[in-house]
Amino acid sequence: MAKVVVVIPARFGSTRLPGKPLVSLAGKPLIQRVYERAKLAKRADRVIVATDDERIVKAVEGFGGEARMTRTAHRTGTERVAEVAAREGGDVFVNVQGDEPMLDPQSIDAAVNALLEEPQASISTVATPIKTPGDIMDPNVVKAVLDFDGNAIYFSRAPIPWVRDRASKIQVRHLKHLGLYVFQREALLEYPTLPQGELERIEQLEQLRWIENAWKIRVAEVQHDAVSVDVPEDVARVEKLLEK
Repeated sequence: MAKVVVVIPARFGSTRLPGKPLVSLAGKPLIQRVYERAKLAKRADRVIVATDDERIVKAVEGFGGEARMTRTAHRTGTERVAEVAAREGGDVFVNVQGDEPMLDPQSIDAAVNALLEEPQASISTVATPIKTPGDIMDPNVVKAVLDFDGNAIYFSRAPIPWVRDRASKIQVRHLKHLGLYVFQREALLEYPTLPQGELERIEQLEQLRWIENAWKIRVAEVQHDAVSVDVPEDVARVEKLLEK
C-alpha cells in the first residue's frame, strides 16, 4: 500500500484575514479544525501542517498535531508542500487547503484512489456538480471539464462548457473544481521546476501549469462542496454551519 501523507499549508500573513490559521472557530483555531478533519480520511497515514510561522507550529503542537517550518518565500501552497515532501518519506502527498474547516475526509480518499487507480497520472483532484446557477457565471468559482476517462481537459473561471444554442433543451452539468490535490511524490518534487505558461498567467490558476506541461490530472467527482474562511465575515457564517 502506498504511504499517503496529507500536508496542510498554513501561512500566517493572509492579506484579507491576518493570522487566519489561528482564528477561533467555535472554540478551536481554524488550523485545528482542518487538521482534525484530515485525520479522519481513511487513506491518510500522516497529517502535517506546513507553515512559515512559529506561532502556528506552537498551536499545532499544542493540540497534539505535527507541524514543520518551511521557507517564507514560497509563491504557492504547492511549493510549500513540495518542500515538506523533499524532507519527509511518503509515496503520495495530499495538498489540503488550510482554510476549509468543514473538509470532507471522503474527498481525500476519493482523490487518492483516483490517482492510484491510474498509474500514468501524476496528479488528481476533486470536483463537485454546481447546484447554484449563479456560480456558473462567477469567476471566483473555477469550472472543470473532463474527458470520457475522468481526466481534466481544462480549468477556467469562465462558464465552461458554454451553451451556444439557448433554445435547445440540452442538459448541461457544470463542475466546480475544489482545491484539493494529490501528487505522486516524484511529480510534486518536479513541480517547482515547471515553467509557467500563458494560460496560467491569464486565468491565474495554478493547475493550468500542469496541463500546459502535458501532465495527466485525474478528477474524482464528489458531492460535498467546500466551505472556506477567507474574510472576517466568514467566521460567523462558518460557526453557524459548525453548530449544525
